[in-house]
Amino acid sequence: MPKFIIQRWHGYHMVFAMCFCLVLIALLSTYKWIYGIVGLVLFTFLALVLYYAERAFRKDFTEYVLTLAHRVKNASQSALDQLPVGILLYDRNGEIEWHNPFVHKMSERERLVGSFVDDVFPELKQAKSEGEGPFRIHLGKKSFEVIHQPEERLYFFRDVSRLDELQKRYQEEQTILGFLHMDNFDEAGQGLSDQESAQLLSNLTSVISKWALEYNITLKRIDTDKMFFVTQYQSLQRLIKSRFDILDAVREMTRHYKIPVTLSIGVASVGETMIERSQNAQAALDIALARGGDQAAVQSEERVVFFGGKTNAVEKRTRVRARVISHAMSNLIRDSQRVLVMGHTQPDMDALGAAIGVVKFALINDCEAYIVLDEENVSIERLMTAVYQHEYLGEHVIHPEKALLLADDPDTLLILVDTHKPSLTIEPRLLERAERTVVIDHHRRGEDFVKDPVLVYLEPYASSTSELVTELLQYQDGRLAMDTLEATALLAGIVVDTKNFAFRAGSRTFEAASFLRRHGADLMMVQSLLKEDLAQYVKRAEIVKNTEVLYGNIAIATGDEAEVYDQLLIAQAADTLLNMQGVGASFVIGMREDGLISVSARSQGELNVQLVMEEMGGGGHLTNAACQLKNTTIQETKERLLEVLKETLESGGTQQ
Repeated sequence: MPKFIIQRWHGYHMVFAMCFCLVLIALLSTYKWIYGIVGLVLFTFLALVLYYAERAFRKDFTEYVLTLAHRVKNASQSALDQLPVGILLYDRNGEIEWHNPFVHKMSERERLVGSFVDDVFPELKQAKSEGEGPFRIHLGKKSFEVIHQPEERLYFFRDVSRLDELQKRYQEEQTILGFLHMDNFDEAGQGLSDQESAQLLSNLTSVISKWALEYNITLKRIDTDKMFFVTQYQSLQRLIKSRFDILDAVREMTRHYKIPVTLSIGVASVGETMIERSQNAQAALDIALARGGDQAAVQSEERVVFFGGKTNAVEKRTRVRARVISHAMSNLIRDSQRVLVMGHTQPDMDALGAAIGVVKFALINDCEAYIVLDEENVSIERLMTAVYQHEYLGEHVIHPEKALLLADDPDTLLILVDTHKPSLTIEPRLLERAERTVVIDHHRRGEDFVKDPVLVYLEPYASSTSELVTELLQYQDGRLAMDTLEATALLAGIVVDTKNFAFRAGSRTFEAASFLRRHGADLMMVQSLLKEDLAQYVKRAEIVKNTEVLYGNIAIATGDEAEVYDQLLIAQAADTLLNMQGVGASFVIGMREDGLISVSARSQGELNVQLVMEEMGGGGHLTNAACQLKNTTIQETKERLLEVLKETLESGGTQQ
């Protein structure tokens, strides 16, 4: 502000001062008239000075205001013309009434006034319904942030191309951490000389190093068979696009070895700190290993994405883990007042056999145990009849509602068998109420997993959960005395999941079967439990009859929309199709009694049916998988299956 305004000394206060002077002059004139005349002359002179000063002030002030107004007008016009902000006014009909030069440059048209906004900027049609924004539009190679004020019929535009470029660059250069593990390296090295083993490690390191160089990855070996790596987000996108081709390269290179070496990779792109990101990467690697290895798991903000998984898990040669888990579970059970054992919905012979084995495990550790079962189904009907006729096993089967009451006790231990997915359990509320949960499963780990279990025994190499439970029982041998039904139930679970030892049966599977046979398992009883009903056989034949073969060797069969099928029947139909000449993979779709649409998938190993079923919300193994879908039909499920099959085959979801 100018000094002449700040330092102004005249104004209304001077009027009061002059009035006061007139009063004094009047008083002086009464005393001596000559003094009054002198005072009046001086007062007149002072009044003239003040008058001209006030006049000069008003003139200066008027000039100042006019100058300031002119400058403000020029500045406003300059701002409208030169600032990197576009302003556009339109009338009630949507025609442009006025715009600044920025908008003219945006449109690259000669004349805008009189044109319709929607014609000049088609992307703005959406703005009128969305309100004020802000939102983004793209014109050519540039991006603009738009604010819409409908009540003023006004648009503001701001060029954010540079900001988008910086954000993209920030995203692309974001630090990504990961771990790489050489699966089966120790097993592959067994039987090799020191020179051959060193050559194998050298060849693996060479292939991995070339891959790292190609994708701008920095590697650091932290163990003989484990590496830590750092890269950028843009490199991760390239890896995802290539579907982690290093998995195929290493598998192919070591194919001629007795036990091929595969890789498991865990990558994390989320985490506020490097420590959190490293922990997420390790967790992703753990999931990849738990799923059987030979795959990459990428932890993003939304979910864990898997790549690879084209081979079956190699059977572990050491029993150390089984012994450790057995002792740890014994301690957990001894610290508990009771044990609840729960499997998946529509339990099969493996789930029930494993549950009976866990009940036996708890009883020999002096702890009461109960199997949680809601309803029987055809697949376990004969075994449950035998259980209820048993001298004590029938007393250890309870309904989920009773189990919920028992689960409120903090001394209750919940053990899940043959599943690790909360959504597939018989009573998911038990997981919320139980303070401690143990998971025993042989399926490849999926994204859906039990929250904070105290103990996990998840081994994808195993043929069945019954095999895993049998191994745990072997380390209780000093106190173990099994009767015929207990041993037979476990053996029946193994027989069902291995299709009479034809699929996924390793040396440990036969050792478990031998152990059960020594403890009284009855082969004739197993055969009796697994006998098929004639009506069920006819139903299965009807499903198989309605089969079409796609992609040369993939058989897809569907049941009748109006017919209800047992889960076991659907699975058996898939097994039957797989045994047909020229069929490499089979899928059977049917409606279950609970209204769910069930899909059973089987494969000879060329197609990874686990990947297919995971895309549809299920899971399983490379050669044996399934899913259950709600609120859909058989035909819709088939169409969805065909879409997933197409995507899987195009992305290379087959074993090389």
